[in-house]
Parts: sequence; C-alpha cells; structure tokens
Amino acid sequence: MVQRTSEGSAGDADYGDIGSSYSRYRRPDPRIAAVITAALGDARTVLNVGAGAGSYEPADREVTAVEPSAAMRAQRPATLPPALDATAEQLPFADDSFDASMATFSVHQWRDPAAGLRELRRVTRGPVVILTCDPSRVEQFWLREYAPEVLAVEAQRYPSLDALADGLGGTVTSRAVAIPQACTDGFTEAYYGRPERLLDAEAQLACSAWSLVEPAVIARFTQQLTVDLLEGSWDARHGELRTLPQYEGSLVLVVSEP
Repeated sequence: MVQRTSEGSAGDADYGDIGSSYSRYRRPDPRIAAVITAALGDARTVLNVGAGAGSYEPADREVTAVEPSAAMRAQRPATLPPALDATAEQLPFADDSFDASMATFSVHQWRDPAAGLRELRRVTRGPVVILTCDPSRVEQFWLREYAPEVLAVEAQRYPSLDALADGLGGTVTSRAVAIPQACTDGFTEAYYGRPERLLDAEAQLACSAWSLVEPAVIARFTQQLTVDLLEGSWDARHGELRTLPQYEGSLVLVVSEP
C-alpha cells in the first residue's frame, strides 16, 4: 500500500500545503500540448495518471484521469471529467483497458516509479506517453548559480531515461521538448528568460522542489537574484535568454510502444 498524506498526496510533496494556486501557474502550453497529442496517435481512450488539475488532457479523446491529491482534484475545471482517487502503483483497471496512457510531470512524484510504470504498461494497449525531465540535464539551468539545492532535489527525484525505459518495456524512444518563450506552464525552466517570475512565492510553490528545500535557501536566492537583476549582472550573463524563441533544457518526452 502506498503511503499517503491526510489529503491524499502520494509523493514527497504535500499538495494540500502547496497546491492551492497550482492551476493558475501551471496552465498547459499549447505548443507542448501538441507534442503530447501527436505522441498519443489515434488513441480514443486515454488514461492520465497523476492528472492533477488536468493539464494536457486532450479534449478530443475519452480521458480517464487518476489523481491521489484531493487538493489537485478540486482544481480540475468543470469541462474535464472528475479524476479518480488512486495512485500510479495501484491502478484500478483491468489489463489493456486503454488505447494509450499519459503522465505529465508526474513520475517523480510516485513513491515507487518502477511499479507505476509497470502498471501503466499493464493497463495500456498502445503507447505510454510520459512528459518528464532528464535528471542528467536538470542542473545545467542558470538557477544553479542561485539555488543549486533546488536543482539538486529535482535531479534526485526524476527517474533516469534508462530507468523509464526499463520500467515501461517495449520499444521506447525519448526526445527533447523545446520550451517556448512565455511558456504558460510554469515549471522552473519555463522561466528561462523571465527570471523575475521566479521571485514570486506562489510560482515557486507550483514547482514542488521549492517546497523541499530549507527556507534559508529561498531567502538567499531571493536576495541574490533581486540584487543581480537590479544591478544588471543577471542580464550581463544571461540576457540573451530574454529573447530566445525556445530553450532546450531538461524537458523530454518518453514514449513506449508495446
């Protein structure tokens, strides 16, 4: 049995504490959504595991959503089907129940990723599509100059691409996903050219790794980045990112075909 918090969160972050404004900051970006939808192919029935507030669920498919956190389930808009209260490691479905399945920014939250991946593959007839981050590239982001602890936490949480392939089985491919300028999905790298946005405490909470470091780390980050922005030293080092159309960071799409 997967250990869960009182409100249902099943990973290392408690979304009862940090998830209240998640849907305002983590809005699906249409350019990333197009990549996910293309990977789902012609699947009509789709399972979304760790579905949260419903980001990236395709509107033209029959979607079944699974989300353990009550706080996140409550933020799903009325236009989406309610999410089932369950975890990736114990999916309440028969073998081969869905044409395809998906998980976006979710696998690093699972208590037992290998078990969750096996479950995804078990209940899926066709492709399993996972949007995640490559932990070998997470710490290459400019944030390392200010809050290396945040990126270290992230890198430790994300399963490696090899671990994902081993857990899913079948024919597995992975590809980098470009992050567009002004990305509407506020994960940490989405602010590659908008450093001021990462000074927003609620924007930080929408990226769960910030809740897993000491408050002193965030205080130091806030002070150092604020000074560097005022003095222009951030722009002297990274200013070209403000107009870069897209950024290739750690974001990846992993697809397993049976």
